[in-house]
Amino acid sequence: MEYLEAKEKFISTWGSLGSLWGINKAMAQIQALLFIATKPLSMEDIMEELKISRGNTSMNLRQLMDWGIVTKVLVSGERKEFFTTEKDVQELARIVAKERSRREIRPVIKVLEDVSSIKNDGTEKSKELIKQTKALHQLTLDLDTLMNKMVNQKQNWLTKSVFKLMK
Repeated sequence: MEYLEAKEKFISTWGSLGSLWGINKAMAQIQALLFIATKPLSMEDIMEELKISRGNTSMNLRQLMDWGIVTKVLVSGERKEFFTTEKDVQELARIVAKERSRREIRPVIKVLEDVSSIKNDGTEKSKELIKQTKALHQLTLDLDTLMNKMVNQKQNWLTKSVFKLMK
């Protein structure tokens, strides 16, 4: 496989996997392109490489910056804005996990907390709803706590061991 074919395949695949991370295909493709780039890229570079519009590129770059995955870089002598992404895959995984927790898991924890704290009217239905949502709330809270502890650790013996167990 030649470089261009491998590059296109990687960007395409990464784009498809983006939905698993909670981001859209174009966002993931932009991040993939920046991830394998040897230097920061301008918006025009990204548009040309991925064949996407200025609006799509701009909107997705802004979202990637909101996630903390992409940053603007000053290139001396250039008036254009340039962008880069985190190159360390472990750090990238930590950033994505923290952001997904903030955007997705914590709101669910709040809903489960609210639902499980309804007034018990003594019926079997309300007792079952309270019991099950409390259990789910606790499980979700525990998993979020565990994930946050793992992502807040730099690569140490614990996270290395956990990652080995997950393989």
